[in-house]
Amino acid sequence: MLDCATGTGDLAIAFRRAVGETGRVVGTDFSPEMLELARTKAPDIAFGPADVTSLPYADAMFDIASIAFGIRNVAEPRRAIAEMARVVRPGGRVVVLEFGQPRSRLFGSLYDLYRKRIVPILGGAVTGQRAAYEYLESSAARFPSGPDFVALMRESASFADILCEPLSLGIAWLYVGVTAANTGR
Repeated sequence: MLDCATGTGDLAIAFRRAVGETGRVVGTDFSPEMLELARTKAPDIAFGPADVTSLPYADAMFDIASIAFGIRNVAEPRRAIAEMARVVRPGGRVVVLEFGQPRSRLFGSLYDLYRKRIVPILGGAVTGQRAAYEYLESSAARFPSGPDFVALMRESASFADILCEPLSLGIAWLYVGVTAANTGR
């Protein structure tokens, strides 16, 4: 299992619990500071620096490659998905969890108000870094979600199937691409 943009390793740690003693989890991130925190939390997981658009792993090395709430921050998301698919064995999974836009107009309007006005105020009050929460809102609003992101995945690599599931009424989306026999483009 490969967790890309692992940050402080929370998802990699959850994956480690899920795969048990016989499974192997690798966490990568481009930020050395984040990786240091991850290593202190979970010394039994292999954490290392890597750019998701140029992964330092052999083809078909993993059963699953994931990225959670990080793909929208990648300069070349198609290249990142292609790389994740490359390192996953045929029939394996590329899993992406990312913010999205709700499909319901009413809920979407309410959520936009919350996301644009309330989140930056609350986040700024708690952390003192309001700009980070304003960036979160703008980056999530611009990034494709739902069928648009599925199309992006299909353009990026050869998938036998792609599951697309809205979570929390579309605030977040889960995408699971099953790699085909030939994942390269």
